[in-house]
Amino acid sequence: MPPSTVLLAEPRGFCAGVEMAIKALTWMVRVFEPPVYCFHEIVHNRWVVKAFEDVGVIFVDDIEDVPAGAPVMLSAHGSAPEVVSSAEERAGIVVDAVCPLVTKVHHEVRRMADRGFEIIYVGHAGHDEAIGTVAEAPEAITLVEPETGLTDFAPADPSKVALLAQTTLGVHEWQAVLDEAQHSFPAVSMARKSDLCYATTNRQDAVRSLTESADLILVVGSESSSNTRALVRVAREGGVAAYRIDDVNSIEDTWLDSATVVGLTAGASAPDHLVQEVIDRINPRDGVRLLSVTEEGEYFPLPPQLRSLLRALQQTVEAGFGARPSAEPGPLDRDVDWNATEALAAISRYG
Repeated sequence: MPPSTVLLAEPRGFCAGVEMAIKALTWMVRVFEPPVYCFHEIVHNRWVVKAFEDVGVIFVDDIEDVPAGAPVMLSAHGSAPEVVSSAEERAGIVVDAVCPLVTKVHHEVRRMADRGFEIIYVGHAGHDEAIGTVAEAPEAITLVEPETGLTDFAPADPSKVALLAQTTLGVHEWQAVLDEAQHSFPAVSMARKSDLCYATTNRQDAVRSLTESADLILVVGSESSSNTRALVRVAREGGVAAYRIDDVNSIEDTWLDSATVVGLTAGASAPDHLVQEVIDRINPRDGVRLLSVTEEGEYFPLPPQLRSLLRALQQTVEAGFGARPSAEPGPLDRDVDWNATEALAAISRYG
């Protein structure tokens, strides 16, 4: 017998940074003949990556693999300064789709390093965001894994220590190191506004609410997604059995055998059609209930390099074929009303 109810978390899935990055790469695919190159996965979701690969995007982990003069996009997770400069020297067009929240942390790193602070950066070694952030001032940063804490961190001047974080950390991961740092270095300096991504925090709050009613929680997202893995941890810390799934094919029948209420959510880079397929697979007897903890209205505009390119193309077309009426909005004016789900549908077969 199927579970009685699916309790669907809100918010879930795409955040504003992912929305911006996917729409930006969709524009690149539309404007340029393939292949279009992207440094690292545009977002950490294998379905999204595969959708772009199918239309001619080539993902690379080394800018040297980009042919001279080719168009290249830099991923949403942020890139090291040397990567950006190398791309600008090598590629024909460079569009940096870094999330503005990651840019904020990069700015904080440079500011603190310039002021002579030794920086504790709480993050996961090897994660694309951590690599790009540490590269902003490697001589001033010590990367600290949230699981291990400060360990042997010993600054030359304990009064000049700064604490920053990978944006996709779980609140519980950040809090443990924050408490330790404030105890060890009472004068520790931090950004006025939390480094943790609002979307990550909101999705974790929603999962905590799911644990109050669900006896099984499924989290849609890829293993490479830090915020997706954090959602699973939050659910399990709440005492509920929880599993990360790439898609509906990852569900094991035995998980559902004893489940009455299944909580369902998705990481910040997971497409919502994957969530709907899970609902269809579960086929709850009493349907789906929405559990909403907050509304998200954040919007990040397309990267400035891409906006400039698209406006130039638009002006060229209008000059050649007659200008559109001045009151009629152009594609960039409508960007706020166009979402990443629609962008993916435009380049793929689902939807």
